[in-house]
Amino acid sequence: MQFTNTIRIDRPTAEVFAYLADPENIPQWNYAISETKKTSEGPVGVGSSYLQTRTVPEHSEETVEVTEYEPDRRFAIRGDLGPFHGDVAYVLDPAQGGTIVTNAMDLKAAGPARPIAPLAVTRVKAAVAANLGTLKTLLEKE
Repeated sequence: MQFTNTIRIDRPTAEVFAYLADPENIPQWNYAISETKKTSEGPVGVGSSYLQTRTVPEHSEETVEVTEYEPDRRFAIRGDLGPFHGDVAYVLDPAQGGTIVTNAMDLKAAGPARPIAPLAVTRVKAAVAANLGTLKTLLEKE
């Protein structure tokens, strides 16, 4: 399943990227993740790995890896995401004192979730949009 969400955040692009490209911040704006810990050495960049604890739709641990890291422009991860495996990319574009964030998701259902994946697209896209709304609120408060 593939979809995109776009949101404007009224913060400079460098600030949005710095926050978004640190996966340990994910639990602050993604309601389904309770914890994200870096499991690799060094600064965040391509190849950095993380272990996430997910609480929705059920409790699980999942691993993700940074696949793209272009400061102030693009950040992407790949890994297990609940009942899916896939790629999550964020593209940032400056926009009159703010930042346009485009989130592209390319998810493949695994196991028992495979037959119902096409039916879940609308719900998953809406949940991701809600998370981006939380990210916007959080960053615009700072």
